[in-house]
Amino acid sequence: MGLGSLAALELLAGESSAQEPAGPLAARAPHFPAKIKRVVYMFQAGAPSQLELYDPKPELAKRNGQLPPPELLQGYRAAFINPNSALLGGKFGFAPHGNCGMELSEVLPQIAGIADQMVLIRSMQTDAVNHAPAQIMMNSGSQQFGRPSLGSWTLYGLGSESKDLPGFVVLTSAKGTSGGASNYGSGFLPTTFSGTPFRSTGDPVLYLSNPKGVDGQAQRDSIDAIAKLNRMTLDEVGDPEIASRIQSYELASKLQTSAPELMDLSTESKETLELYGVKDPKEASFARNCLLARRLLERGVRFVQLFHEVWDQHGDLTNGVKNNAAATDRPSAALVQDLQRLGLLEDTLVIWGGEFGRTPMVQGGNDGRDHHNRAFSIWMAGGGLRRGMVYGKTDDFGFNAVENPVHVHDLHATILHLLGFDHTRLTYRFQGRDFRLTDVHGNVVRDILA
Repeated sequence: MGLGSLAALELLAGESSAQEPAGPLAARAPHFPAKIKRVVYMFQAGAPSQLELYDPKPELAKRNGQLPPPELLQGYRAAFINPNSALLGGKFGFAPHGNCGMELSEVLPQIAGIADQMVLIRSMQTDAVNHAPAQIMMNSGSQQFGRPSLGSWTLYGLGSESKDLPGFVVLTSAKGTSGGASNYGSGFLPTTFSGTPFRSTGDPVLYLSNPKGVDGQAQRDSIDAIAKLNRMTLDEVGDPEIASRIQSYELASKLQTSAPELMDLSTESKETLELYGVKDPKEASFARNCLLARRLLERGVRFVQLFHEVWDQHGDLTNGVKNNAAATDRPSAALVQDLQRLGLLEDTLVIWGGEFGRTPMVQGGNDGRDHHNRAFSIWMAGGGLRRGMVYGKTDDFGFNAVENPVHVHDLHATILHLLGFDHTRLTYRFQGRDFRLTDVHGNVVRDILA
């Protein structure tokens, strides 16, 4: 798109001058008419077990405790367990839901209620077998540090529609992700396009409040003076990071008003809080973050990502999955329902899933599963997608994808397509090479498109 020089050539439109050009986060048109204009990604870090949640396997249950067939394990290397560990049947019952008859686990009653809105992909595949590289790959298309995240590519391509909030916001519940900031960083893109983490307690962003003795006018004078000096340097050296710095000062000033208002849930109705399962509006939780995500999307934020790392059940699988599902099922479904109620779902993409799946073989005595990258499940809902659809299929043990495999690169290509981009043309030149989210891979999964 020729966007590589945009950050260096354009500056944020400051409040003090209407003559300045639009900044690097100004809203831009994609390659072709888009199906969606915003994304919310509920990243379930730690790898939820598809065999307990989304992919029923009666044959696996019948052969519980038996060794897997030798032909199944040819060329297979597990992350931690002996591949010849006994098979472990699913721990929960499944039943069909919705008009589409989608089979879902008994521990997901609320998500089951939105089955007719979902595309459930049961044949996801990735290259990595450990958490940090797999999370980074799922979010940046590469196992290596330093590549721009999906949210950053989205912001780079489309800009933001929010004037007083970041275009890409990150909310974290439970513990931080194994992949850290690389999951939402901008890599070699200008830092303008990085995700901005909002804290769960205290000021949403550090140092949001002015120190004693600094009033609004003193702050405005300081920002204007610093911006003038930065623009002089930008004109001289053309470093896009200087444009990012100018914008960061302006946005920080606006955040002093917009961020506290955003985080204050006292204006939400009792019915809405109950819909999401928010018990205490001031208490940090996945449910609260889902409601905040809706509020961010309403305010023009382009990409919202929720990280919830609790799903690494190498042992105590039954209790772990049950408890984690109880904490995430209602708010996940509520976000889709609320967006639909507000008329936002038709041009929003909702994504739910982790970095890989779990093995059909047991780990940790008789109640745990190891990492598994050959086949796992995610679901999506929203604009441009078919509804009430199950795509892809795994074998009788849930070990291999045997029908319509979807690689991480294919998923990324499809998301960019929904945003209006040809993934092969959304590029950024770095160190003499044109980079893209999908590297040299990826095909749009057209069968799931409406």
